[in-house]
Amino acid sequence: MGKVVLVTGVARQLGGRYVRRIQRDPQVERVIAVDAVTPEHHLGGAEFIRADIRQPTIARVLAEHSVDTVVHMDVTGTALSGGSRTTVKETNVIGTMQLLGACQKSPTVKRLVVKSSTNVYGSAPRDPAVFTETTPPKSLPSGGFAKDTVEVEGYVRGFARRRPDVAVCVLRFANILGPSADSPLASYFALPVLPTVFGYDPRLQFVHEDDVIEVLRIASHEPERGTLNSGTFNIAGDGVLLLSQCARRLGRPTVPLLLPALTWVGTAVRTLGVTDFSPEQLRLLTHGRVVSTNQMRETLGYKPKYSTAETFADFARSRGPGLLPPEALAGAVDRISALSFLGGGQPPTLSAN
Repeated sequence: MGKVVLVTGVARQLGGRYVRRIQRDPQVERVIAVDAVTPEHHLGGAEFIRADIRQPTIARVLAEHSVDTVVHMDVTGTALSGGSRTTVKETNVIGTMQLLGACQKSPTVKRLVVKSSTNVYGSAPRDPAVFTETTPPKSLPSGGFAKDTVEVEGYVRGFARRRPDVAVCVLRFANILGPSADSPLASYFALPVLPTVFGYDPRLQFVHEDDVIEVLRIASHEPERGTLNSGTFNIAGDGVLLLSQCARRLGRPTVPLLLPALTWVGTAVRTLGVTDFSPEQLRLLTHGRVVSTNQMRETLGYKPKYSTAETFADFARSRGPGLLPPEALAGAVDRISALSFLGGGQPPTLSAN
């Protein structure tokens, strides 16, 4: 018999994409898609079950379908269908507790994959230049999605100790971007003008949606020869981008603000529902975060198809030109340089491109 895979969080675009992708694997016999909200997108031939993972009924779902692989994607920082931050936290933390409790009692579950985030490292001024999977954070996240992920991973480690027969894989994804990205950072980059912290230009890493789907697929199967897909792995595209580079590539002007003023702006836009300008996002936009992906390449055996820059370029194309399109800005600078040359100045040597 083939594998029976249960996937949580399928009402989101990313979860729906993964469900459609995993069905094409010949090792998979059935896919059970679970969410508290009916998805608006199609799920292929997967069997959808409307169930809230915060409720004990998830144990019955595992038992009735003899699930052997659980892919937990319902750990997220954004609300769905007008939900509140409280609902998100309950789903992240209490939902994970209920799901792990159900997995612990299930004799058929043999593999658990958890979608986590590099938010577990936090963002602080004394952070190391690069985090590895074993680097402890200088300052533990005190709230928001980052704290949720810390708690979720703590429960997962406890489950792994109680059920050593289950292969557990925790994937810490960098900021996920792509044409259909739905995250607080994607909402921030969609603003017509980007508020930034005066005096700071943080380093950022991104991972493309396509790479996210492929890594989850690899983690949900038996490891290929010479690789190991049990443990904790940082997942990110190669390279980094500065926030100023991101703004230029989007064509978005920036407004540097002192941190107290930016905190006030963040509260205002969060109240208006424009974007979730949370304290953890402010820390990221101040100090940045970069992680090592050596274990992803050497142990998990995966090489991302998109670098950080390529991921951001694909995201930028899907968002359309900003107020200051890079091509138009470069042309204007070139014209000014040409006028300066005609007026007796030095000839331009480099294009603004």
